[in-house]
Amino acid sequence: MTPDATLELSVEQLIDALNKKLFMECARVQAAMPPRSRALAVTLATEVDALEKRAVDVLQEVLSLRNSLRPVNRLPPEVLASCVTFVSDTDPRPIVSLTHVCRYWRKVISSDPRHWTSIATGWNRLASLCLERSGAVPLAVDITVSDIDMNDNFLETLAAHTSRISSLRLVEHSSIDALEDELHGFFHSPMLNLTSLELEQEEDPVALFPSSEDPVPPVFQNVSKLESLRLTQTPLYPSPFGIASLRELKLTGYATPFHFETFVGFLASNLSLEVVTFRLQFVKGSVPVNTVRVVSLSRLRYLSINCVKPIDARGLLSCLKFPRGVHLHIMHSGADQPNLLYSSLPAVLAPIHEALTPITVVKVQCSPMKLQLLGSRGLFSFRSAKSPVFWDPELKLHPIASVRELHVGSGSQSLDPAFLVPLLAQVPALETLVVTNTRSWTTGIFDSLAGQPLRCPSLKTIAFFNCTLTAQTVQELESMVTKRKGSEATWLCRVVIVSSTGALPSYTLIRQLRQQVPFVDVRVADELPDLS
Repeated sequence: MTPDATLELSVEQLIDALNKKLFMECARVQAAMPPRSRALAVTLATEVDALEKRAVDVLQEVLSLRNSLRPVNRLPPEVLASCVTFVSDTDPRPIVSLTHVCRYWRKVISSDPRHWTSIATGWNRLASLCLERSGAVPLAVDITVSDIDMNDNFLETLAAHTSRISSLRLVEHSSIDALEDELHGFFHSPMLNLTSLELEQEEDPVALFPSSEDPVPPVFQNVSKLESLRLTQTPLYPSPFGIASLRELKLTGYATPFHFETFVGFLASNLSLEVVTFRLQFVKGSVPVNTVRVVSLSRLRYLSINCVKPIDARGLLSCLKFPRGVHLHIMHSGADQPNLLYSSLPAVLAPIHEALTPITVVKVQCSPMKLQLLGSRGLFSFRSAKSPVFWDPELKLHPIASVRELHVGSGSQSLDPAFLVPLLAQVPALETLVVTNTRSWTTGIFDSLAGQPLRCPSLKTIAFFNCTLTAQTVQELESMVTKRKGSEATWLCRVVIVSSTGALPSYTLIRQLRQQVPFVDVRVADELPDLS
């Protein structure tokens, strides 16, 4: 080998060579040691290994103690489990990230089956995880039929748990008859605990009320415990109706007109209903002018009617008998003759006038106009681009004199004292005035109230929601408070100012107002707080 020759070794080869050399040297040293010394060396090495293992365990315990002292880990399990519901009460996907905070959170959240009862198509592995963690708790299943072909395993995974399904929602299916084929025999196993069913069909049904001789689709079989039924563009088969347990019914999205008599008969077969909501239109000429039959819905608590034609609502109301305390919502969604419903408002409400009680709500809505009537401790409100259009002396037929809370608003318009002040004269028991979505004020509204305080002797609270308040508004409020102090009227004690956009009055105006009113609540929120 010449002096210029070099030996090239990699790092691994070099380390391996050194280890071999070290092993050889250690072996030579051990061979030279007495047997007693070699035994002592082995004992010491064993003890060192044991101490190192204990040191690792102690360090892990110290880290665990440090984590347990943090506030995030000191919440009681029941409190932490309740906090999770604020993240999502129906969708477990946002909850998964909470299980990654720490082991304590993961243990508490994963062990509570209430957080894992919702399952939907497209969740892939999360669906299996929810089925595992939910235990024996009833399930809420949301199936998008168009997603099934891309996820065949979903139905196979769910098949063994159909008896646990208490709420089922099926959307984006072509027709109710095709569900059996599209879901590959999903309904072969009966859902004996199903209490809520929602169907959203893509196309309007050919036959809205199929014949009783037509075969009933599997989805409507074995529904003896059904309490809530929500249908969109879905045929109304006779079989699922007349169920003693059915409490809620919602029908929407129907382009095919209903025959009036058929629909009234449909309601008559479900006298146990408590909540009924529907948006529909009746066959032209099928709505009677005079009452042809009276259906008494003795358990009804809430009825919402959205009819294309006002005459449809009038005809339907004339055929129904309501219990006392019913909450009635009438909406006219047709674009033609938007004022027709209001011009005949007393006639519309006449059939139910005897059913009105201090807790009864009657709401009549017509876009862009809105009218609400409510008895004692309730609400009487209306909104329109032209506010005075609805004010009619005939409305005195209804119990607005006992109204406790009044909501007024004019969109982007200004409220006119000539309109508002006479209205307030009709509600002497008023305790709360709520003004919503008003861009500006016409001077004199509160000044007029201050000049005639006995017109609202019980007024205690004024609330503003998304309103533009100026210095003039504050001055009028101060004038109102000052003049009411010396009268027999109740002193205004609270002003609530809420904005969903963050546009609040200046600090100077708020401080000025607080010098006169005992309680002034200013906040940014999406809705008004409870004013009761």
